[in-house]
Amino acid sequence: MSSLRQLASTLGLSITTVSRALDGYPDVAAETRERVIAAAQAARYRPHAAARRLRLGATETVSMVIPGAPGHFDEPLYLELLTTLSARFDAAGFDLTVLAARDPEEERAVYRRLVEGRRTDGLIVARTRLDDQRIEYLAEARFPFVAIGRTELPVAYAHVDGDGESAFSAATERLIALGHRRVAFVAAPAGFTFCKLRRRGWATAMQAAGLGLDAEVEGQLNEFGGLAAARELLARTVPTALLCATDRMAIGAMRAVKEAGLVVGRDVSVVGHDNISAGAFTEPALTTMELSMVDVGTRVADMLIALIGGADPRDRSEILSVMPIERDSTGPAPDSR
Repeated sequence: MSSLRQLASTLGLSITTVSRALDGYPDVAAETRERVIAAAQAARYRPHAAARRLRLGATETVSMVIPGAPGHFDEPLYLELLTTLSARFDAAGFDLTVLAARDPEEERAVYRRLVEGRRTDGLIVARTRLDDQRIEYLAEARFPFVAIGRTELPVAYAHVDGDGESAFSAATERLIALGHRRVAFVAAPAGFTFCKLRRRGWATAMQAAGLGLDAEVEGQLNEFGGLAAARELLARTVPTALLCATDRMAIGAMRAVKEAGLVVGRDVSVVGHDNISAGAFTEPALTTMELSMVDVGTRVADMLIALIGGADPRDRSEILSVMPIERDSTGPAPDSR
């Protein structure tokens, strides 16, 4: 493998010119850059990673801080997301580091350490909140980041999100078309943006059909939260359908339906969101919706790479479609048969 000096000598160029061509500096003519890259590939030259990072003032690392609270990132679909992100960043010459934080205060401290210590070149913000201090901080610091989800902050930032509002509106309309008039909503904690959007989709469809919004209970983002919320709903009324913010909550809700002596899919329909693998193996199999984690990961990685390269975050945002997946946990309303 050639050294930088040998490569420069072979090309008849200065070491500085060869180095700047390999690092992509715009002051090197395109023709010269192409010649240098071709020669480097032919000679199997690889720049010294530590020296290159020092020279560029970059870490060649991007980071994602995972909230550690229950129901966050302990599901297979997030492993799929991380796998997609890692492969995409690796192809662009970046390493992906994943850190965990136990609560919002610790999470903000991790962000400050990464940004102010210049320990990463870019960040991925997960599980966005309506009033998200992480995004507010990163936007003010003008640090490259992409959010998975939206907020209600009056700042421009790059983000990728699923169209949960339209998906939950459509799911509610499908239940109404099956004769359901008492469609209850099993909600995730209200501070999360995705919960507000999904609830709004349910509420819009219910109101359009002239139906009430009184059947709603909030629970934690896991099976226990869905179980407790569904128990509360079933104790005060008997909805014919439970529309749940996530699959894990839906699986807990199915347990509550069975405890009440009712049959899922016959007496009470249940719908979730995420298409986790466990949903296909419940009894009956869970009707759900899917936002492709491969699509999310690909778009997030491409956006962040562009932002690190100097792209304007105001030009980077995308809302992806959510696909319905019909299974046996839904059926006609019992009083419409």
